[in-house]
Amino acid sequence: MKIKKYTASSMPDAMKLVRNELGNDAVILNSRIVFTGGLFGFFRKKNIEVIAAVDQKIQNGTKPIQKEKSTNIVSPPFISTPQPKMANNESVATSSVQTNDILKEINELKALIKSSHSESEKIFSAYPQPIQMIQNVMNEHEFSPSLTEKFTLSIMEKWYSISSHKSSEDSIELLHDEIIQSLSNKSFGGISFRKKYVNVVGPTGVGKTTTLAKIAADCVINHKKKVAFITTDTYRIAAIDQLKTYAQILNVPIEVCYSINDFKMATKKFEAYDVVLIDTAGRNFRNKKYIEDLKQVIDFNEEMETFLVLALTAKQKDMEDIFHQFSSIEINKFIFTKADETSIYGSIINLVEKYNMGVAFITIGQNVPDDMISASPEVIANLFIRGLNP
Repeated sequence: MKIKKYTASSMPDAMKLVRNELGNDAVILNSRIVFTGGLFGFFRKKNIEVIAAVDQKIQNGTKPIQKEKSTNIVSPPFISTPQPKMANNESVATSSVQTNDILKEINELKALIKSSHSESEKIFSAYPQPIQMIQNVMNEHEFSPSLTEKFTLSIMEKWYSISSHKSSEDSIELLHDEIIQSLSNKSFGGISFRKKYVNVVGPTGVGKTTTLAKIAADCVINHKKKVAFITTDTYRIAAIDQLKTYAQILNVPIEVCYSINDFKMATKKFEAYDVVLIDTAGRNFRNKKYIEDLKQVIDFNEEMETFLVLALTAKQKDMEDIFHQFSSIEINKFIFTKADETSIYGSIINLVEKYNMGVAFITIGQNVPDDMISASPEVIANLFIRGLNP
């Protein structure tokens, strides 16, 4: 048995070194991230350290020749058991592989490489069980592949830096903390009250009018603000009636605007109010004319905060298309609705990360004003770990 340790800047480079010296029959015994160089602990370079082995009889050509395509080496990123820290890793590895347990593990890894149906399955099954659990959570919530890879690598480093490993269940907290850290540089929470006008836009059926009523109730009841409504949703009579009903319950005035002149008159009428909430019509988001129609009715030059309302029951691709359609308007934050109608929340973090934009509110039902949560990194992280349960 010939065993060697290799260090390279990436796993593909390490695999190239292994292949060139040990051949395609080599088996990866262990791999880990190591840091080299640096000054006073800073500017360290991240490398991959790989310990590989090959049966010398096979390497010397005594293995029977088989007519089949050579199998590429697939490196399991980490084996499930942590390696003890020793002064001389190579000598420890050389002596330890001669035990029956290590030889058995080598054979199992060989079988894994030959029998798996896809490279991704091989890599995944070689992760420690707690890391597999974390990846399962991300896959179930439909995290984007790039985020899954990013979080897995970061969590892996933290996992192996812990002197005494936690249980599989406790390791999920690493994902919870990773999500919070990733979102910490975004803007979260409801109305800032730094701008007088608050506008909600979005496609039909996402619950804009009900959400606006919840925001109004929050402003009146919890923040003691003087609130008024403006609606430009003149396409649905029911929408006007619905908002008028909410206005009566909350005892706030409402103006219906059909043109930009109506809008300007309404803003003058509400000069003495603290917050003016603006409802817009829900239209087919694929129709670009709808966005232009908005600009004909709403003066976006006003001091305005605009929220894009998206339903979590929608497809990720549709959400992205909606965002791009509304991108000609300055969007400040997302509002995600219908969180109670799904158990998959990956689109939240996918969109926040992709467009570098925070979240104002998440709605969890139709009750006004109760079924709305002010968003924060902690609230969003909890969705992935505990769902809607506290």
